Amino acid sequence: MTRNTARLGVTAAAAAAPLLLLPWTAGPALAHGAPTDPVSRVYACSPEGGDAARSTACAAAVAANGAPFTAWDNLRVAGVAGRDRQVIPDGRLCSGNLPAYRGLDLARRDWPATRLTPGGRLTMTYASTIAHEGTFRLYLTRPGYDPAKPLKWSDLPERPFAEITDPPLRSGAYRFGVKLPADRTGRQVLYTIWQNSSTPDTYYSCSDVVFPGGGTAAGAARAAGTATAPASQKPSARAGAPSAEGGSPAKSKPSAASATPSAKERPRKSDAAADAAPVAEATRGGSGPSAPLLAAGAAAVLALTGGAALALRLRRR
Repeated sequence: MTRNTARLGVTAAAAAAPLLLLPWTAGPALAHGAPTDPVSRVYACSPEGGDAARSTACAAAVAANGAPFTAWDNLRVAGVAGRDRQVIPDGRLCSGNLPAYRGLDLARRDWPATRLTPGGRLTMTYASTIAHEGTFRLYLTRPGYDPAKPLKWSDLPERPFAEITDPPLRSGAYRFGVKLPADRTGRQVLYTIWQNSSTPDTYYSCSDVVFPGGGTAAGAARAAGTATAPASQKPSARAGAPSAEGGSPAKSKPSAASATPSAKERPRKSDAAADAAPVAEATRGGSGPSAPLLAAGAAAVLALTGGAALALRLRRR
């Protein structure tokens, strides 16, 4: 092989290297996401969920699913276009009616959960891998919701308690502040719908949360939320939260307060729990790129290294 041919091989490998490292080489990992604080079921039960993934509820969900929730950021349905209640059937809200996520629809009282303060401020962390335009709609199950029954649309108010449109993506996540309803107690579900305007996809997620009071669920141990960025890194977002459920959203500036209440505000743990199973601890995890994206990056590095080695071997001939 001539020296010119070897040089051509090195040049081709160098030209291909940037392409191997471009974000779109990760394929389906891009443009996806899910809440990591308050932790969503799909993230808590994924291989990245830490201690939460080893909980009894997650073990049951994986068994019912028939496979682990590796693609925790891919729970999306195309072409819904705002017809959520017509497209997603009752009892399938957490899975988006996708067979690959059916384990998330199990009706249980022991899902990994995050403790919140009624009427307090919540800074949601919604991990994503690439910026997209769209609107987040947040719902809380109605007072009296029974977690031992499958989640139905009638368990949610007609209107969300907060809507956030086009928040910036920073440090691998969307972060926006909202004010929680003040009349919730016990175990509830925070249901998040992210309807993209730049793609035909709509994302669905269930985050189990616990408010003080309400008898049985109030006696559960505190469940930690997922990782949040330092206050200096938290982005502002255009948030609209209705003054009362069912009312018109009022535009307001998002709060930079952490989703975790201060020591003074944090509800006291109760020693008497009537639930058969306690609230599972949800560990704090990263909110950056998903595992598929990291795997794609590693594959690109290996491919680049192998190409360079081959080129050098050819050059020596």
